[in-house]
Amino acid sequence: MSTSEWIGRKVAGWLPAGKTPAGKPTASPQEGRPETRTAKPAAAKEGQIRSSRERLNATLRQKEEALSPRVLRRTLTELQAIVDPSVSEVEGGKRARGVAQWYSKATPEQRQDCWLLMSEQFAPDASKVKAAREQYEAAVGSPDEGVAEIRLRKALVSPRTRLLQRFAVFPEGMRFLVDLRQALMPALKSNKRLLALEAELENLFTTWFDVAFLELRRISWDSPASLVEKLIKYEAVHDIKSWGDVKNRLDSDRRCYGFFHPSLPDEPLIFVEVAFMHEIAANISPLLDESAEAVDLSKATTAIFYSISNTQPGLKGVSFGDSLIKRVVETLRADFPKLKTFATLSPIPGFRGWLQKNAGRMLDATPEKMRAQLSRAVSFEPAGAEHVLSALESMPTLPEKSVLRQWLHGCAAHYLGKELSQERPIDPVARFHLGNGARVEQINWAADMSGKGVKQSYGLMVNYLYDLRKIDRHRQALAQGRVPVSDAVSDLYF
Repeated sequence: MSTSEWIGRKVAGWLPAGKTPAGKPTASPQEGRPETRTAKPAAAKEGQIRSSRERLNATLRQKEEALSPRVLRRTLTELQAIVDPSVSEVEGGKRARGVAQWYSKATPEQRQDCWLLMSEQFAPDASKVKAAREQYEAAVGSPDEGVAEIRLRKALVSPRTRLLQRFAVFPEGMRFLVDLRQALMPALKSNKRLLALEAELENLFTTWFDVAFLELRRISWDSPASLVEKLIKYEAVHDIKSWGDVKNRLDSDRRCYGFFHPSLPDEPLIFVEVAFMHEIAANISPLLDESAEAVDLSKATTAIFYSISNTQPGLKGVSFGDSLIKRVVETLRADFPKLKTFATLSPIPGFRGWLQKNAGRMLDATPEKMRAQLSRAVSFEPAGAEHVLSALESMPTLPEKSVLRQWLHGCAAHYLGKELSQERPIDPVARFHLGNGARVEQINWAADMSGKGVKQSYGLMVNYLYDLRKIDRHRQALAQGRVPVSDAVSDLYF
């Protein structure tokens, strides 16, 4: 590097943001384009990263910081203008939209600087919170307790809440906030300063996306093509492979329902696919078979929920799946009075990974007679975890009475019915259905032999039964740490 180049770079670093060494202005993020000078993602540890307060009071930026102190201050001013109490809701929404337009063109590093401002600079007033808390503690038990509680509640409401509410005003605002949280969540592990903003968003979404504000809509082959395309995009359980596949799932003997929000009218938040049958399904292949004959709806007695997909990662933690199932069951019972059985055919996504880590423990719990049979089956005495797991790789060819098949069934029953964390099933799908009042009804062998099914659970699938008369009883049992299972499943325990 020549001396002139070195001096030029140094001078450029000293100049205020928006100027070049020749004195020519450059576009700022607020003018619709990212700063000319961007930074690489921060590589320093969190303790070495300056807070937004420190950066706002500084003159120069450090190399890991995307926005200079000057632009950071300007961005903060624009965010503060959004919550200016002297402007109307409509005007605040217009200002929020302007910031959102800049944000859409900003780099990931610049967006993270924006998150930091929203998280750190719009917190509750600590002095007001302290004073209100002291007043409340002094008033407990007195006639003034209610008034003191109201003051404390008001003090705890942060300007951040008002800021986010203003972003929700303009038509695309809800989409903006949901996408913002989706992008924000992966950064939480490396930057705890963002936790407050993420928690605020989740709290607001819990209210905004309450089931009372959601519309249950049937999605059919006659729905707009753009909506059908979203089903293909968001299907998370059994991939949709073609238009023929999706047409089969939306055929006359099927039903698909989704929850929709007024602010995201063309986006299903969650959807469920339903097949009508005469008995509980034990294999996914017939349900996905495009050439299968349609079921006579007038004679169907069983509704099988075979796929439930959430579509918005930014709404993680906002629960509306249980309400969806209840609403769908109510709708189906009204439309088809002969339906008596409501069950799922569900994957067991965490089973194989869990067994590979816990096969030794399960072998220790295996009765001596079965363990001896396992040793003979794998031709190794005594059978170790590695021998059994290796033998299970040939599971598609195992005969019905194979001891390896029996052992795998027992492990699956244990995984679903006894492996708990904080009194909740460790399998995410089991946690969802059992938390909604279902019970583990039946474990099915070779029910999903797709690559995904074998990778997740050796091809096993499970039926969760929704017995409408026992849902509350099942929930109560789960709250006490007891997973409700059928006799057929409990008989599989070692």
